[in-house]
This record gives sequence, C-alpha cells and structure tokens, in this order.
Amino acid sequence: MSDALPDHDVMRRRRFLTWASGIGAAIAATVIGTPALAAFLAPALRKVSPKSWVKVADDISTLDVGVPIKVDFVEVANDAWVESRALRSVWLYTEDGAKFTAYSGICTHLGCGYNFDADKSRYHCPCHHGLFDMKTGAVIGGPPPRALDTLPVKVENGELHVIYQTFRSGVPEKVET
Repeated sequence: MSDALPDHDVMRRRRFLTWASGIGAAIAATVIGTPALAAFLAPALRKVSPKSWVKVADDISTLDVGVPIKVDFVEVANDAWVESRALRSVWLYTEDGAKFTAYSGICTHLGCGYNFDADKSRYHCPCHHGLFDMKTGAVIGGPPPRALDTLPVKVENGELHVIYQTFRSGVPEKVET
C-alpha cells in the first residue's frame, strides 16, 4: 500500500494553501497598511478650520469708554497629538460703550508688542518708536508701514468676542499669515 496521495488531491491542497496564504497576506496588509496610509495622507486631507471667536470681555459695561484696554488671552492650537499654547494680545477701544474696535497687539513694523501712552493719548511701540493714533490706529510717527491691524469684533449677550488673526509685519498692505 502506498501512502502517496493522488495528484489531483495534492493539487487541490496546494491551491487551497495558495488561496489561504493570499487571503492572510491581504488581511495582514490591510490591518498594517490602513493606519500607515491614513497617517501619511492626513495632512493633505485635513480641513482648514475656520477662525473662531475668542471671548475677550465678559461684560462690556465694565470696559472704560474712551480709554484703550489691553486684553491678553491664551490661544490653544491642536495639531494631531500636539497641543500648543500662545499668549496673544488685543487692544480694545470704544467711544460710546456699544461699538468696539479691536487692534492686534502686534506692531505693523517688525512685530513687537506696543503700549498705550496715556499722557499723550497714543500707542507707542518701544522697538523703533512707532506711534499710532488712539482712536483710529493710524500711523502718526516712526517707521511702521501701515496702521494698526484691526480685528473682527462682535458683541453677544453683553460679551465681547474677537477673531484673532496675525498679519505680515513690515509690508504696507494687510496680509494675513
């Protein structure tokens, strides 16, 4: 008696093992490849999130009229698993307590922070002595190429909200970065 299998049984087994190996390899490639492919393509498929409103004042009735007020806040940005925080500043100004102007806290000359000179009623950048009008943000002295950058403002339920944006420094036109 011979223990050898007939040729057609051997071929059937080989065909089954070939198919089983192929299916196993396809499953393994899918399990391993899907996350790798997703991580590789994620930056290209990421949607740019629209700018969001940031609350800078809880109650507009507490803001001084006719006097600029500096408000600092922390901006949180998430990039995949990395969370970064940045301290941002805006200057708020109102003449009537109802309509507000928000200026970016960054000088338009070289991106330095500026202050308010209450004695002279103007903004002053200490880096290169840029001077700006308190009410309009217009350049009144020094090297800045344009007025202070204004930001969108809205009042909702007595709270003041701003969309914070950054702009290129040192150029005459307002270009968002």
